[in-house]
Order: sequence, then C-alpha cells, then structure tokens
Amino acid sequence: METINQKITPFLWFDKNAEEAVNFYISVFKDAKIKTVQRVNGAVLTIAFELNGQEFVALNGGPMFKFTEAVSFVIYCKDQGEIDYFWKSLAEGGQEQQCGWLKDKFGLSWQVVPANIDKLLNPGDPQKTDRAMQALMKMVKLDIKALQEA
Repeated sequence: METINQKITPFLWFDKNAEEAVNFYISVFKDAKIKTVQRVNGAVLTIAFELNGQEFVALNGGPMFKFTEAVSFVIYCKDQGEIDYFWKSLAEGGQEQQCGWLKDKFGLSWQVVPANIDKLLNPGDPQKTDRAMQALMKMVKLDIKALQEA
C-alpha cells in the first residue's frame, strides 16, 4: 500500500462492494483519486483513495459490520449550488434525513452544510440564533437563504 500522508485516516468497512463505493465517491467529488488497490487472489481487499485532499481506505471485510450515524462526514459547501450538487449526488439511492443529514446508498452518513454554518446559526443575537436553529430543525436539505432570513 502507498504511504499515507496524514496522521489519521478513516477506514471504511464494506461487505464486498468497496470498489463500487469508491468509484461512486470518486464520481461525486471533483478533486478525487484512487491511490492504490490491494488485491488478494484477484479480488479487491482494500482501496486507498482521496476526496478533496482527505485520504480514506475502503475494505471489503464482509457483512459483520454496518455503517451507523455514530460516524459521519460533514461536507462544507461554499454556496447553495454546491449544497444542491452534493445533496442530489449523495442522496440518490440513499435516504434523506433532517438538518442536512443523509445516508448514501452504501449506508454512510453525510451532513451537507454551508461553510459558514457557525455564523448562520450564531449571528450574535440570541433571538436570531433561536430562529435560525428553529428553521434548521425544520429542514431536510439546508437552504442558506432561509437560514439567513430566519
């Protein structure tokens, strides 16, 4: 396996569809690449890949473990167009959830949020913060304009 360049790397356990999942993630994220593929008897065992500079390893480890919301990834988006893109791409075949959360078709949880989510939810006025949080709690896919207007 190629040398990993970061101190901590998420290791994603799949039953037997790691290659399909990695190819899906590579197609969704523009700045993405497969780094190495390790095979055993011709079958994929692990795939090291990178999404926007973040390194991951996918493993075909069998059906013993499934993804849960206990571990998830947040995508910080520069604008509503980027939120819409990632939401549509990752939610296809998956499950939309509240507050910008979704599960992709492989069961991995993502939250798709604006890059300035902290500022939108904490504008410095307690009443505005309360209204913004109430607006967020009613949303599935996040709407930047609605959060700004809350």
